[in-house]
Amino acid sequence: MLTIASHCWLCMQPLYLSHHGICCFCLRNLANTPSCCACCGLPSETPSLPCGRCLLNPPCWTNITFVSNYQPPLSTLIKRMKFDGMTQLAPLLARLLLLRWLNAKRHGERIKPQRIISVPLHKYRCWQRGFNQSDLLARPLARWLNCDYHPRSLIRLHSTPPQQQLNAATRRKNLRGVFHCVDPIRGQHLALLDDVVTTGSTVTEIANLLLAQGAASLQIWCICRTLSSRH
Repeated sequence: MLTIASHCWLCMQPLYLSHHGICCFCLRNLANTPSCCACCGLPSETPSLPCGRCLLNPPCWTNITFVSNYQPPLSTLIKRMKFDGMTQLAPLLARLLLLRWLNAKRHGERIKPQRIISVPLHKYRCWQRGFNQSDLLARPLARWLNCDYHPRSLIRLHSTPPQQQLNAATRRKNLRGVFHCVDPIRGQHLALLDDVVTTGSTVTEIANLLLAQGAASLQIWCICRTLSSRH
C-alpha cells in the first residue's frame, strides 16, 4: 500500500518528519527578526535591557516571546488557519513558538509557566469561525510543556468589533470590561497566548485583569508581533 508523504507548508517539498509541518531549510530561512526588547517585543538595540519605551511606560507583563514580525510567510499561514479553516496549521505554528521559547529559556531568560491562558473569542464569533485559533495553539503547547490549560479559564463577556478595524486608542476603549477570569490563579505563573499582538491592547487588558486577581507573573506568547509603535 502506497503512502502519501507530507509536504512542507512553505516550499511543498516532502518532509522527513511529517508532523513538523515545515522543513529544516524553511525553518532556518524564516524571516529574521530584528533585535527586539524582551519586554514589549518592539525593535531595540539592547534586547537584554528594557527599551526606552518600557522605561517610560512599562508593560504589565514580564516578557514577550514571538516567532517573527507579522509578515509572510507566517502571516499567510495565520490567515489560512483563521479565515480558511486550515486548523491543521495550528501544531506547526505552536511548534515554532515552542522552539523560540525554549531557546530563550536555555539562556535563562524565561521561566516555565504553571498555566497557559488563551485569549478567548466571544462565543458567537467562535461559533461563526468554528474554533478559537488561540485555543488550538495552546493545546499542544500545554501538552509539550506539561502546563495546566483550561479553555474556559478566561471568557469574553461581550462581542466587540474586530480589533484590526480600529486604531490604537479605540482598541483600548473597545476592550474595557470585556474579559472575566473564571479559575483561581492567585500565586500562579502564567503565559497568556494569542496568535498576533499588534498594539498590545488585548493582552494589556487581560494582563491587568490577571495580575489584579493575584497572578505571580505573566509572560506573553504569540506567533507574530507587529513591529511598530504601540501608541
